[in-house]
Amino acid sequence: MVLISTRNQDGTANLSPMSSAFWLGWRAVLGLGSLSHTTANMLRTRECVLSLPSDALAGAVDRLALTTGSDPVPEFKQDRGYWHESDKFARAGLTPVESETVGAPGVAECPVNMEAVVEAVHPVAADQGEQQASIVTFEVRVQRVHVHDAIRMPGTTDRIDPDRWRPLIMSFQQFYGLGPRLRPSALATIPERLYRGPDIERARAVPER
Repeated sequence: MVLISTRNQDGTANLSPMSSAFWLGWRAVLGLGSLSHTTANMLRTRECVLSLPSDALAGAVDRLALTTGSDPVPEFKQDRGYWHESDKFARAGLTPVESETVGAPGVAECPVNMEAVVEAVHPVAADQGEQQASIVTFEVRVQRVHVHDAIRMPGTTDRIDPDRWRPLIMSFQQFYGLGPRLRPSALATIPERLYRGPDIERARAVPER
C-alpha cells in the first residue's frame, strides 16, 4: 500500500491510498485512474509524496478507502459509495509533515516517506474503446527519502532492516502484513552503494524549498 499526498488547487493537502506501484531504483511507476483527484493534482503540480504505511496503520488507511477529494463526486464513484472529504489527514487520524523539496506533505506515522517529482505520464489501454483514457501511469523520481529510525538496520545508515519493517499489503482488496523471513538472501550481501544510480546524486543536488 502507498499513501499519495498532493496539493489541491486551494493549497490544502489531499491524501489517497493506492496499491498499483512498483519501484525501479529511485523511480516508481504508479497506476491511477485518469479521473481521480490525485491524478489531477499530480498533472498540475508535477509532484507528490509517497508514504508507505506499516501494517499497524491498516485502520487509518481503511478510513480513506471510500473518500475522494473531488467535489462534486464523480458519478462512477457515487455508484461505488464514495463521498467527498476535504480533510483526508483528519479523516484518517494522520499527521501531515512538511516536505523539504515538494509542496505536498508527508505522513508522520508512516515509517517511509519519499518526496517525488513527475518525470513522465503514460496512458494505459489507449487503443481500447471502453477503457480508453481511463487509466494513466506516472513515472516519478524520488528526491528525498525519510525513514523512521525504528526500521533501520542497526549499525548502518543506508539499509532497512526487513525484520523490523512490516509494510501494509493489499491482496485482492484485503489488508495483509508480512510473515517471518523464509531464508537469507544472497542479493542482500551486495553493498548498498553498488545499487546506487545517478538519480541519487541528482536528488542530493535538489535544494530545499
